[in-house]
Amino acid sequence: MRKLLLATLAALPLVALAAPPRTITLDVQNMTCEVCPITVKKALEKVSGVSAVQIDFAKKTATVTYDPDKAQPEALTKATTNAGYPSTVRP
Repeated sequence: MRKLLLATLAALPLVALAAPPRTITLDVQNMTCEVCPITVKKALEKVSGVSAVQIDFAKKTATVTYDPDKAQPEALTKATTNAGYPSTVRP
């Protein structure tokens, strides 16, 4: 019986154990030109665990989908800040 239980657990995909992706929106400062969103997007995409980034230049926001097991909001805001675009998590 124990071997059957262990075999069943071993057969479960590891993805089932992972946390579901999260999506947050960041308010991004200093985006003043057409190139700024590209720079912000590239900075966020370099953060491990980020799977999608959408920039809204008109609203000065970045919507980021990420794996909470690999990245935290603090890492996202740090990435934009280090690129010259300080950001905060939108409530």
